[in-house]
Amino acid sequence: MPTKQTSQPLYLQPWFLFLGIMLVAFNLRPSITAVGPLIPMIREDLELSNGWAGFLTTLPLLTFATFSLFSAAIGKRLGNAKAILLALFILLAGSIIRVIGGPDWLFIGTGLTGIGIVICNVLLIPLIKNRLPQKIGIVTASYTTGMTLTAAIASGISAPLAIDLNLGWRGSLLAWAILIVVGIILWFPQVKFPKPPVNMNDTEPKVNVWKSRLAWQVSMFMGVQSLLFFTLVAWLPDMMIDRGLSAVEAGVLISLMQIIGLVGTFLAPIIAVKFKDQVGIVLALGALYILGFSSLFIHELWVNYIGLTFVGFGLGSSISLAYTLIGLRTGTEKVTASLSGMSQSTGYYLAALGPLLFGITFDLFGNWNHLIYLMLLCSLLFTFFGVKSGRARIIGQKTVK
Repeated sequence: MPTKQTSQPLYLQPWFLFLGIMLVAFNLRPSITAVGPLIPMIREDLELSNGWAGFLTTLPLLTFATFSLFSAAIGKRLGNAKAILLALFILLAGSIIRVIGGPDWLFIGTGLTGIGIVICNVLLIPLIKNRLPQKIGIVTASYTTGMTLTAAIASGISAPLAIDLNLGWRGSLLAWAILIVVGIILWFPQVKFPKPPVNMNDTEPKVNVWKSRLAWQVSMFMGVQSLLFFTLVAWLPDMMIDRGLSAVEAGVLISLMQIIGLVGTFLAPIIAVKFKDQVGIVLALGALYILGFSSLFIHELWVNYIGLTFVGFGLGSSISLAYTLIGLRTGTEKVTASLSGMSQSTGYYLAALGPLLFGITFDLFGNWNHLIYLMLLCSLLFTFFGVKSGRARIIGQKTVK
């Protein structure tokens, strides 16, 4: 590390900013993915129907969708760093509230965790583009990989924490508050970073992303890949338990699926920025999804494991590719922030349908094949919108219709 950097305040040093970004990223999935393997326990303890159990995963997505609309404005008012710190405190409060009582407290706390997560989700992208503009690919790859890693760990150890360590589902979920506290401590110095001066003579053309076809295509791509992920982490454990796995084994399976995806999560942004367009990457991922989900029709666990390996790689690649496309399809930081909010708002409203829709469907028909049909349909939509948003275009340019 050069001497001139070590003499700077801690919050100005790139390595410390990178560390803070990683700790924030580590907290953006465990409060959601830890729930899936615990749903049978929560459902029994609180006497929830499958529909309400599915809503437990859908609720944070609804808060993602709603508060994405306001996150950019919160960041503009407070500064992105302060807004992210506030979001971490909201996430901590929600993580505590949801385990202190009955169903009402569970859903209130879960909603708060969603609010905290989405503010961080939206504002990390423009913050990286502003403060680490030459490192967008590697930083995006790193933080999405970290996010996926902790998601996988949470899926894998939530049931052992509840069962083997006798913490119950409440103690298992509450354990993740420790990581949030660490994130708050390491992010706190970033609030001292000075806000950029307002340019009163700014003649940058105004771009309304809500009127851009390309922006809607990116948003739908974000939504479909999110629907795939959140529906699977909510219901695949139950499906595999029905096929003979224990709750712990099902959680480990989901965890391993996401760990396999870490390779894709890290490589996708690095590869994506090297090409003029990202259509080829999308087509390859779409093929992996179709092969992987089709394997679930075969009731042989070893076949399912192979198929879920393909799915895991696709899920890992898809989320980091979606975040990368937000930066690649925009020309300025302001448009990046606007598209980040729009894509995560409209995208998560779409994603919220998955766990709830399947929960209700399973209550009606009791057939796990409907989950596979839903995933295959989403795989086709993923490919369609990915091809559209993967073409080399920039929102606001005259070449974009």
